Amino acid sequence: MRKWLWLALAVIVFDHLTKWWISSTLDYQELIPVLPFFSLVRVHNAGAAFSFLADAGGWQRWFFIAIGIIATVIIVRLLKRHAHEPRLAFSLALVLGGALGNVIDRVVLGHVVDFLYFHYRSFAWPAFNVADSAISVGAALLIWDSLFGKPAGPKKAA
Repeated sequence: MRKWLWLALAVIVFDHLTKWWISSTLDYQELIPVLPFFSLVRVHNAGAAFSFLADAGGWQRWFFIAIGIIATVIIVRLLKRHAHEPRLAFSLALVLGGALGNVIDRVVLGHVVDFLYFHYRSFAWPAFNVADSAISVGAALLIWDSLFGKPAGPKKAA
């Protein structure tokens, strides 16, 4: 179990190092094109994914902190139970690190710092961060594992 908690901690550290770098390098809403379809931008998200509830008046900060803490407790319990299943534990550790990375932002700053911005012509994906990426990859791996990761049980004779 310890190695999975170390992985979650590595996600948190990498997430906060990148957020610190962006916050110390870019002004709020400053955009730096990197590739024709990718830019770095410093934005603050007081809501959840895609800025859901960002303008809700402040209560959402504590709501999302509570959800993050509840998710942390559940994920740590799942990690204890499934630490011997590497694919599942790896996925859970990514989600845990990402969730805690964003919870720390909400507690300390009152918002989450986002900076990875993908766009093409008139299409633009909302900016996100390393924690969001870890949550997304971890969740995708959890779905993949639930669909394809476990061998089917023995077939019953008719």
